[in-house]
Amino acid sequence: MTRKPSQSHGRARPGHPRLGRSKKGVDARPKAGHDGGTLHAVLQPPGWPRPKGFANGIRARGDMVFVGGMIGADSQGRFADGFAAQTGQALKNIAEVLARAGGGPAHIVRLTWYVRDMDEYLADLPALGAAYRAVMGRHYPAMAVVEVSRLVEPKARVEIEATAVLPT
Repeated sequence: MTRKPSQSHGRARPGHPRLGRSKKGVDARPKAGHDGGTLHAVLQPPGWPRPKGFANGIRARGDMVFVGGMIGADSQGRFADGFAAQTGQALKNIAEVLARAGGGPAHIVRLTWYVRDMDEYLADLPALGAAYRAVMGRHYPAMAVVEVSRLVEPKARVEIEATAVLPT
């Protein structure tokens, strides 16, 4: 039996079955996917500053989809030019894989970024943010960014893994 989404006009009700009980540190603002159903709740510990561009944590229920490390090359193996462009292509690749499962960027609950050079990642945050928002919109899941010495593909500047949760 499938439950209908809350009719709470964008606010989670305490104890709502799709989100669980309202607890300290759980942001009551539900995140909705393409079907309008509640997918997950942002976890924000009391007194902590709100992070910019990511969530401290996410609580979600549904079918899990794991997307392996995607790089900034298109389906023909052509790499985008520059870090921000490669990031945008990697995110597009993630969205394409999720589409095969019936999902999209709004279903992502975690991203792990592996970057070859942290300074390159930090060098042009406005361009990086624009590339991110072009695919992800203003959806900010839990994230980690890790600098690595090498990636398997020598031309790759970034590799991104994703975990998504689709409604059941």
